[in-house]
Amino acid sequence: MSDLRETRLEKARTLESLGRAPYALGFAPSHRTAQLQQAHADLPNGEERAVVVAVAGRVMTRRVMGKLAFFTIADESGPIQLFIEKATLLAAHPEEPEGFAQITSLVDGGDWIGVHGSLRRTDRGELSVKVTDWVMLTKALQPLPDKWHGLADVEKRYRQRYLDLIVSPHTRETFRRRARLVSAMRRWLDERGFLEIETPVLQTEAGGADARPFATHHNALDLPLTLRIATELHLKRLVVGGFERVYELGRIFRNEGISTRHNPEFTSVEIYQAFADYHTMMDLTEQLLAAACLEVCGDTRLTYQGEAIDLTPPWRRVTMHELVEQATGLDFHTFADRAQAAAAMEAAGLAAPETADSVGRLLVEAFEQAVETTLVQPTFVMDYPVENSPLARSHRSKPGLVERFELFIVGRETANAFSELIDPLDQRARLELQQLRRQAGDPEAQTVDEDFLQALEVGMPPTGGLGIGIDRLAMLLTDSPSIRDVIAFPLLRPEARERAGTDAVG
Repeated sequence: MSDLRETRLEKARTLESLGRAPYALGFAPSHRTAQLQQAHADLPNGEERAVVVAVAGRVMTRRVMGKLAFFTIADESGPIQLFIEKATLLAAHPEEPEGFAQITSLVDGGDWIGVHGSLRRTDRGELSVKVTDWVMLTKALQPLPDKWHGLADVEKRYRQRYLDLIVSPHTRETFRRRARLVSAMRRWLDERGFLEIETPVLQTEAGGADARPFATHHNALDLPLTLRIATELHLKRLVVGGFERVYELGRIFRNEGISTRHNPEFTSVEIYQAFADYHTMMDLTEQLLAAACLEVCGDTRLTYQGEAIDLTPPWRRVTMHELVEQATGLDFHTFADRAQAAAAMEAAGLAAPETADSVGRLLVEAFEQAVETTLVQPTFVMDYPVENSPLARSHRSKPGLVERFELFIVGRETANAFSELIDPLDQRARLELQQLRRQAGDPEAQTVDEDFLQALEVGMPPTGGLGIGIDRLAMLLTDSPSIRDVIAFPLLRPEARERAGTDAVG
């Protein structure tokens, strides 16, 4: 146990001996600190206002100067100064002549305290609560990070997010914005007749995306299960059942690598609208994201990592073939087979991996290598190869392609949408090809979900579907460079350390 922790434990015991419990049952603040700052902005320097207030917060700074002390406490809304004067405490509580000594010696940075008092603006212009009474709410046994340097260790910021939130107003604002983003999207969809329905997290077949699932086991049923990698197939079942506008905003789990834009557990919203196609979903995406940006940022224009981004509709719409040809000079429409496409890619300085076993898959490779990171302003990339899109409807006029788009902003995929495949025979054939790929060693290929195919045979109306990554969108709207910055508790490798002691107070 550290000497500092032992010192704080001893102070907690002293508080108990004085009848001041170190861990209170509650407190009733009359105001938040920001309310006081706003309501009494007109109080002149050096003057007092005879109102009685009660505020509570964490002690962030302490200065003791003889018979006078200045603490700063902060609640969720912000900080306020405490003006602690020995004479004032003694006048309010003559039965406690040591009151000033107690608050200045037993209260440390990081402690939660509640105070009552009047208001005073110091000669330097700082609105302060002139303390007449105080109570310890929670005695902190660990100190806060250094107030000048904060949490310089980036991994510690993620691992001990509570410390990051305490010392970083920017971090707190990031998660406020994320919460507003989620609320704004739900509200926008609800107002337009979309119904949010929860679907299973535990599934017998992991479908709806090309991803490796997490495996688990249901003991009571003795059943192997996976965590969902998408909500798509169950939401489509709901459309089959007669719901014409459905969505779900929730957690998705994919057993994949970790990077600045990938986390194994993330949040997405999937939206399905009957009697719509991918053009309808492009319009919806523009309107939804622009409205969310306006709600969160106050404008549809923002700056991300120094780059000006404009989310004002309409956004650019361009096919994958056009983008690849513009960037590389390669027209994938002209290639007769994979060998010809691969040779052309290599001549253009692009890699043609063996796993990309068709012209269509090589087109996607060329796009990812030469185009994707250049798409800074919002861009709908349209008309993907059928090989890469087993759940999307075949294009109405372009053989070998499907009616699919992905939205790219700042070089990142932010949304994915289809004219949904509703032909059960075509869907079965596509999934059987996927299953063959899985049997050949592709762990991300999908399997045949017989129950989903049976639902399609009951009949699904023409439908547009859309998925949006909430975390990546939150990165954009909070100017965050890493996905871990917008996930409160990102998954990290366990830290090797000795188990902390559990010394009891009292």
